[in-house]
Amino acid sequence: MVYNSLTLPVTIFYIFNGFIHLYYALKLKKKYPEHNFTNSFLIFLLWIVAGVAFPFFFIRDTSQVRWFEGLTLQIICIYAPLLVFFILYYQYQFVLKKKPTLRDDRTIENFVDHFTLMDIKNLNNRKIALRTDFHRKAFHLLPAVIIIFLWLFAIYIWDDIWHADQFWGISGTEYGIFLILTVGYTGVIIFAALDYIRLSHIFNKSNIYHLLPHCISNTLGKTLKKNEIYEFTRPVALVLSLVPTLFFPFGIFTATALIATLGDGAASIFGLRFGRIHIPKSSNKTLIGYISGFLASFGISILVLWIFEQQSLAIFKVVVIGFGGAMTFLIIDILNLKVDDNILNPIFCSLVMGLLYYFL
Repeated sequence: MVYNSLTLPVTIFYIFNGFIHLYYALKLKKKYPEHNFTNSFLIFLLWIVAGVAFPFFFIRDTSQVRWFEGLTLQIICIYAPLLVFFILYYQYQFVLKKKPTLRDDRTIENFVDHFTLMDIKNLNNRKIALRTDFHRKAFHLLPAVIIIFLWLFAIYIWDDIWHADQFWGISGTEYGIFLILTVGYTGVIIFAALDYIRLSHIFNKSNIYHLLPHCISNTLGKTLKKNEIYEFTRPVALVLSLVPTLFFPFGIFTATALIATLGDGAASIFGLRFGRIHIPKSSNKTLIGYISGFLASFGISILVLWIFEQQSLAIFKVVVIGFGGAMTFLIIDILNLKVDDNILNPIFCSLVMGLLYYFL
């Protein structure tokens, strides 16, 4: 597929958001030296990659495909921004005008104080720290679960049971790609917009932090770490990092998404709950965390590859590919680089498993 009047606007919109992201990152680095600019710059590149790659996910160019392209365009570039606008308008017109004192309560200073209080509680209560980490990992898992559900719905219900492909003129696979692209790209736009609002406190004259709904602020408080207050939210980085993996077979994509979420979650939660031996000693990483993350990643990879790729892969290849993905995850975990795992794991795990899939 090539660029046309229905796919090009999405590409331009994503590239534009990439530069907004970069502008925010430069401002954040200037105001908060602790801001991880490397992560932000990599996410900026991922915005560009996602925008450029968008048209190539549509394999055919037919009138039926173009209808779905048009629907995707409207949802990503029109309805998603409008949704954010109406949220802000509602907060301004119907919430803050009725309760002006909320404006003084909704400040970044109060948000930071919340994290300081949580840090004190976490130091004194291991269960609270474990619950916080569980909320965080569950939030990261949500995009992967939604994407997998959409694919299963398109292939096994929309196509096999309803036979809707005969009416709409596109296959279940094409419909699955349409759903994943629409929901994934739209979700990134909405989360990015909420980031723009949350981080707008860096602009003295354009601070609209107070328009962030209380429920969203509370959710962020359960999923962010204190050192991430001045960073962009992780789901945006995770979904953008998963975009290139959609070019691989769906089993590879699914294994990658679950390694980056369930594998990472198992390493973190089991390490926090049972870990005693820290490697290295100055790190919060533990031996039991490394083992748990590897085993979870290995088991998940074998399971999903067997489910989605059993017709094209022998069990030996399934095991080897799964082992390759799990080992890649373990190496990234051990290296403990300053680059976000939500960027490294999807890119490198999918690359290793994809190479093994095609050349083994």
